Amino acid sequence: MTRTVELPLWLLVLILLFAAVTFASHFLFPSVRWFFRRRFERAVARLNMRLERPIEPFKLTRRYDMIQRLIYDPEVAREIARHAAAEGIPENVAFEQARSYAREIVPSFSAFAYFGFAIRAARMLSNAIYRVRLGYQDEAALRQLDPNATLVFVMNHRSNMDYVLVTYLAARRSALSYAVGEWARVWPLSRLIRAMGAYFIRRKSRNDLYRRVLSAYMRLATQGGATQAMFPEGGLSLDGALAEPKLGLLKYIVEAGDAYAEDPQGRDVIFVPVALNYDWVLEDTILTSAARAGERRFKARIGVVMARVLRQLWLWLTGHYHRFGYAAVNFGRPLSLRDFATGRQEDSDLQQQNHGAEGPTRESAADLTVDQTARLTTDLAAELLSRIGAAVPVLPVPLAAWLLLRQGAMRVETLERHMVAMHQQMPAIEVHHHSASLRTAAEEARRILVMRGLVRQQDGLLMPVQAKQDLLRYYANSIAHLLPDGPLGLEQADDAATALGVSATARS
Repeated sequence: MTRTVELPLWLLVLILLFAAVTFASHFLFPSVRWFFRRRFERAVARLNMRLERPIEPFKLTRRYDMIQRLIYDPEVAREIARHAAAEGIPENVAFEQARSYAREIVPSFSAFAYFGFAIRAARMLSNAIYRVRLGYQDEAALRQLDPNATLVFVMNHRSNMDYVLVTYLAARRSALSYAVGEWARVWPLSRLIRAMGAYFIRRKSRNDLYRRVLSAYMRLATQGGATQAMFPEGGLSLDGALAEPKLGLLKYIVEAGDAYAEDPQGRDVIFVPVALNYDWVLEDTILTSAARAGERRFKARIGVVMARVLRQLWLWLTGHYHRFGYAAVNFGRPLSLRDFATGRQEDSDLQQQNHGAEGPTRESAADLTVDQTARLTTDLAAELLSRIGAAVPVLPVPLAAWLLLRQGAMRVETLERHMVAMHQQMPAIEVHHHSASLRTAAEEARRILVMRGLVRQQDGLLMPVQAKQDLLRYYANSIAHLLPDGPLGLEQADDAATALGVSATARS
């Protein structure tokens, strides 16, 4: 026991290294983790006092623990067995595939990254690029939302700036979890996006196992009360108008909700429509080019993006920088999933009574449940898009583009009179601008349209450029569903302008 043992130096260092790691993992690391965990919990508690909707424990779950919950979920386990049998592979191989899908989907939310960095960066970037306007259709209803309900912001998808704007403008309410496509799965952007609570999805996956893992995550997030944000259209609008809804994620939320469950105390899901619009969509030429090509392949090289950023930086340094017009966000009327489903069921029962129809047989109940869920999701998507469309902000450039396409060349004064007339004719339409007079809105629209080459000014007339018609239509389409189909006559414009005390001097 007391004999001297000689060891090579490298072996001694290796033994000491293993001993240090063992000591740290068993004694030091748990204490350090406990210390920082306590500080983190106190910081989150202080943060929750400032938020309208506190951060739910689900969002604070460790990423490793959430992955384990997913891959051992009973529904995922059954799908693993089916997938292994269908593909002729061992179940442990299918299990590892499910684990890789879970790692790909699950975020690693950091309250510091979201509220310490992301919110500040979003606010700075939004106000540096645009004049930001925020509006509400029913602010009182938003303040009276059930605090225990799961909140889902549903938005039209105009630009990748949508993520930035809504993150900034919803900062007082809660932390949002976005569904992000494959474009963001690049390092180091993916690490930052995961830290902000976003989860990655494959837009066109035909793998049933993947869809089951994603469905399980959406179910856990919805039932866990995590505040989410999603784009029902699935992708960016190529023509500026609202697109047909994609039902995948919405269907998972409907299936997870307790809207038609027997337990009336279950957590409700409340959808908040969010409508966005811009005077200048940064990707507009890319999107309209994709629309002409008939495919959603956006060819935007990083060199082109960096060149545009450097050009704007140079304009700012030389004092010639102008912001890209207005960006506006309207929060529409919220919709309860439970109330919507109950209302549909009552309407269905009433129709059956009126037609003397009998209820569903016991044998077909399972099939009807799936069918009813599909119909509920379809009707819900249509209602949400309708509410989003009704809340779309009317901005100077889209309104000017619509008027120029409808009526052709006109003077700025005439453009102003048309804007006044439309506001008089349709009081619900509010043109967002920074002045009480629509003169500034017309002038702002003229500046941007002429600067971008969509319109040329000749002999005092604003004349649409034929080669840029698709871009003018792109902006006009964003508000076309809110405006009358036919052109507005100049007589109506003059009458409305006179009523509002605006001089109508020049005619086109």
